[in-house]
Amino acid sequence: MRSWIHSVKPLGDFKQVVAHPSTHSDAPALPPLTETLSDTSGEKDGALARALALLFEPSPILYDALVPALSTHIQAAPPVLSYRALIDAALGVISAWPDDRKAQFIGAHPRIGEAKGLSHLSAQEQAAKATSPEVLARLKHLNACYERRYPGLVYITFVNGRTRAEIKDEMEDALALEHALAADDPPVDGVESVEVGGEAWRAELERAVADVGRIAKSRLSVLGIETAPSA
Repeated sequence: MRSWIHSVKPLGDFKQVVAHPSTHSDAPALPPLTETLSDTSGEKDGALARALALLFEPSPILYDALVPALSTHIQAAPPVLSYRALIDAALGVISAWPDDRKAQFIGAHPRIGEAKGLSHLSAQEQAAKATSPEVLARLKHLNACYERRYPGLVYITFVNGRTRAEIKDEMEDALALEHALAADDPPVDGVESVEVGGEAWRAELERAVADVGRIAKSRLSVLGIETAPSA
């Protein structure tokens, strides 16, 4: 199991899904749903891969494992009628993966507090310009503490409009730490690690996968997708 640890950084509604073109040429846009669902190429520049990369963040495991598996699922399963349903189908595929694949998948999301190399949507979600240097330094330390506690995982949370300062507090609560702005307290090497594959580790892995799904669904409105409210 150590071989991969260190390498990791329901059907929807029946209404027509409408994608609204962005007024900014550099803003991302989802392909039309019919184009995405009919793509069986498995190519990185195919409609399915492009859609999944926008919703979940691009990564080798997304292109090499999720895209072909989801393409096969789409052809065999009941019709997918919305992008929300496509996300649910993707999560169903991911749920059947072994733990190492799931950990690689969530590792494609940037760490909370990263300010460089972010995708267009991640930068919006993390509100980079509204964060003080002290909070960013604290988040960097908390990420290191978290990754010491849960080897092979990175901290994933559905930001949902919250500031990085609020996420800092959430991370401290999750790690049972006092709220602070210290960039080096507690020492990382003093954080106790849980057993990889153990109950606590796997519970955190599954929570992170669920939050990746919540993030993907929240991106639909940002990307101009309208769906009718579920009953």
